[in-house]
Amino acid sequence: MHALIRTARTTGLLYLGLAVTGALGFLLIRPRLFTVDDPGATLAALVEHESLARAGVALELLIVVTQALAAAWFYRLFRTADPLAAGGIAAFGLVNAVAILASAALLATAVQVGLNPVGDAAAAVQVLYLVSGNLWGVGALFFGLWLIPMGSCVLRSGWMPRPLGWILVGGGIAYLLGAFVRYLVPDASGIADALALPATVGEFWMVGYLLVRGVRRHALDQAPSNEPTAAPAAS
Repeated sequence: MHALIRTARTTGLLYLGLAVTGALGFLLIRPRLFTVDDPGATLAALVEHESLARAGVALELLIVVTQALAAAWFYRLFRTADPLAAGGIAAFGLVNAVAILASAALLATAVQVGLNPVGDAAAAVQVLYLVSGNLWGVGALFFGLWLIPMGSCVLRSGWMPRPLGWILVGGGIAYLLGAFVRYLVPDASGIADALALPATVGEFWMVGYLLVRGVRRHALDQAPSNEPTAAPAAS
């Protein structure tokens, strides 16, 4: 198998791992444990479902691992096509991974406080979950930012469909706007969710393309088997 295809498919697998762990941890487990307006219920759920709470911490750690590795592999894939943009993917992805790493530490602390109460355990656990959620909220800036250079790499390299590149760029910008909307207009969460849709479409398209096609064939014709090089943009 051509080295460029191997790199693309490894990148796709890591990106898929990021999507799966993120969905399981933030969208599935967290809502089962955290009640926004009831600290007592949050504490009770955490104590009753200790294994689930610990799984939530483990999933956040897996998010960190998969995002950090995906950032590195995106750089490896696109470094010769657009070194600056490829570096941007890596840098922004790593910053977001650090934000989630801090969130995982807070969730781990919440488990410890819930099982071995110190002072007002319910209030402490609630605050830890709130800060964890806000780390996800502010970290969304860098998740949006990493999509913009990713789209630029698609457009500059010509290795993937140009509409995918534009959706990634537009989705990244919309994701950035959504992060501000959540804090500036907290009652407009529906708008923020709608702004995230283009990014979601672009991400799943990117994952699917990397796993199924890897890159367009003309990229393979012009890249040596042991090192990917840039191909001219598709017309």
